[in-house]
Amino acid sequence: MEGIVYILCAATCLACAGLLWRGWRRSGVRLLLWTCLCFVGLALNNAIVFADLVMVPAVDLSLVRNMPALIGLGLLLYGMIWEGGRP
Repeated sequence: MEGIVYILCAATCLACAGLLWRGWRRSGVRLLLWTCLCFVGLALNNAIVFADLVMVPAVDLSLVRNMPALIGLGLLLYGMIWEGGRP
């Protein structure tokens, strides 16, 4: 049952990333791009959590699975600091 939750979380993050990408392409607001990239990182994180905890539970992938989330949140932080004040 927990595997289904991880897959649904990854799918939800990808859906959000797709909607943010479409909004960025239409409006050109760069903060939408940075948020989209953050959600892609979170989707990768959820996919690796599924692989780590469901597919190969004997192997500890905690460092590998946290890297996409860290990079995604770093991109969002960069976008909020440097692009958030621009129109």
